[in-house]
Amino acid sequence: MSSYLKELEKYRDIDEDEILRTLSPEELEQLDCELQEMDPENMLLPAGLRQRDQTKKSPTGPLDRDALLQYLEQQALEVKERDDLVPFTGEKKGKPYIQPKREIPAQEQITLEPELEEALAHATDAEMCDIAAILGMYTLMSNKQYYDAICSGEICNTEGISSVVQPDKYKPVPDEPPNPTNIEEILKRVRSNDKELEEVNLNNIQDIPAPMLTELCAAMKTNTYVRSFSLVATRSGDPIANAVADMLRENRSLQSLNIESNFISSTGLMAVLRAVRENATLTELRVDNQRQWPGDAVEMEMATVLEQCPSIVRFGYHFTQQGPRARAAQAMTRNNELRRQQKKR
Repeated sequence: MSSYLKELEKYRDIDEDEILRTLSPEELEQLDCELQEMDPENMLLPAGLRQRDQTKKSPTGPLDRDALLQYLEQQALEVKERDDLVPFTGEKKGKPYIQPKREIPAQEQITLEPELEEALAHATDAEMCDIAAILGMYTLMSNKQYYDAICSGEICNTEGISSVVQPDKYKPVPDEPPNPTNIEEILKRVRSNDKELEEVNLNNIQDIPAPMLTELCAAMKTNTYVRSFSLVATRSGDPIANAVADMLRENRSLQSLNIESNFISSTGLMAVLRAVRENATLTELRVDNQRQWPGDAVEMEMATVLEQCPSIVRFGYHFTQQGPRARAAQAMTRNNELRRQQKKR
């Protein structure tokens, strides 16, 4: 170590500026290239930062991508293909494999009645497949072929035993027709308290303006004939949930409310649940399938509301926690039993 330190001592008093002044422009350029920190294996860096720019020529013009691709294709076509080491002549060598016939020992030979021998000799592949399934030879076929033969009373396997299993062909299900409800007309009928309007169904109408839904909820406060109010998949958020909560505090005729498949957060659901406590006529409430999970506090509040509101006999929500789920199930059982006893009276 001491010799190494002594070797470094002679470089201590070197004047770096003087050395740089004595270098030529070519040497300075080479020194600059050596000092650049490059990482050619770092895939996160652009190509220009992974290696030094060693181009000495000036650009001939702007990039013409089509001309470049055409040049590369022409170059590829002009390159001569490499000759094969062994030229292909199409000659077949060797003998084809013929599987030897296996003779069945005498003790393994089975003799059937002439009628059965004749029936099996003329049986189709589908019939042989069903017979194998009935005899329990499930290793000779797929699970679908086996269960189709066992569960069906007819010959349903159209393929043979050694055939390739085909996927099931399902009939295409047509899309549901769009909701034909005229929102403006419904709003007028709700405001006028129309006796014939007992159900407001706005499901799957995703272009309803939020102010119009708020006006509809405000009109529902004084309506006395609408029994069912459904806003499924209408892209409703917390402002609509707050309007629904205000409606529940004043409406005394609504029996069913469905706000599933919307963008209501935990804050909006809590507002609706608190308003349900002040409503004694609501019997059905559905709030499942929102954009985000409401959380443990909302699920506990749901269970508490079901326990404190005996009028609710149908509740739509999939609980993720065991505690609120058990409490809600017990509350729903009690509420339905109370409703059954009231009907008997």
